[in-house]
Amino acid sequence: MTLPILAESVRLEDDGVHILDRRVFPFAREWVRCRTSEEVAVAIEDMVTQSSGPYFAALGAMVLAAREASGLAPAEARAYLERAGERIIATRRTNNHLRKAVAAVLSEVDKSAGDPVEAATAGARAGDELYRSRSRALGTHAAELVPDKATVLTHCWADLYLVELVLAARRQGKEFSFFCTETRPYLQGARLTAETLAEMGADTRLITDGMGAAVLASGEVAALVTAADRVTMDGHVVNKIGTLGLAVAADAFGVPFHAMVQAPDQAAPTGADVPIEYRDGDEVLSALGHRVAGERVRGHYPAFDVTPPRFVTTVVTDRGAFEPGRLREYYAEGEANQ
Repeated sequence: MTLPILAESVRLEDDGVHILDRRVFPFAREWVRCRTSEEVAVAIEDMVTQSSGPYFAALGAMVLAAREASGLAPAEARAYLERAGERIIATRRTNNHLRKAVAAVLSEVDKSAGDPVEAATAGARAGDELYRSRSRALGTHAAELVPDKATVLTHCWADLYLVELVLAARRQGKEFSFFCTETRPYLQGARLTAETLAEMGADTRLITDGMGAAVLASGEVAALVTAADRVTMDGHVVNKIGTLGLAVAADAFGVPFHAMVQAPDQAAPTGADVPIEYRDGDEVLSALGHRVAGERVRGHYPAFDVTPPRFVTTVVTDRGAFEPGRLREYYAEGEANQ
């Protein structure tokens, strides 16, 4: 099956990094061309791309940075790449995939004696394939936890994780239907998740963010399945704001919550070790460019929340499913962070 368009929404070309603008999808399919690594950073900050998209954009940004540094002395070029990487990582601090993307390119540059641009391009290509292969493994393990003909409630846009979940289920002879939350204020669930699931032929229903608890109480939902921007070693799940409320409701009504992440983060032992991004409160005062509150109202926008492990049934990784209290088993003794 051809992957849905959002699974291929970042392209590295000779003239820059082309990013499908998720702010206007699916009503328009517009590509933003970023000619420099700084323009990629701004595009990530401005929500041109979200979820897995910034990871692939970061890979491309580091290639652009290598092109920008060509002609500099080796030490100066390496310092330029380091600064470019730090800038990219700072664009979205809660999700650690940007750090992994930067590291994938820098490690290839550092071990190569050849052209830094070629090395950076090779690193970006390898980072791309690694992310996709790990997402396929993750989808397979997640699909095994959900029974055939189940109705799944999902939140926000799980990107390749969700795409691979659907594909893996079909390989296993299963078919799922979905409830998708709208996911204010950018409506990723309405515009990205629901559209992509429908594009893949999955039965898809949209609910507003306030309907989640009632839908979980109805008995129709077999599992709450979301991505995770980060999972700590003690089992806290950090994800799009609203995940916590759904997890608490799922626990109250006996619905399992499966959180998908490629790997728990050894750099985050506890939930307190993950920086939570707060975006401009004005963003919640509008939806799709239309003001939804009066001029005297101020907005407040924590972009992520932290779900304690007692509300998490399973953390599904590329190496299998783990109970939140057993995540240390993911890593072999002394193994580097994945």
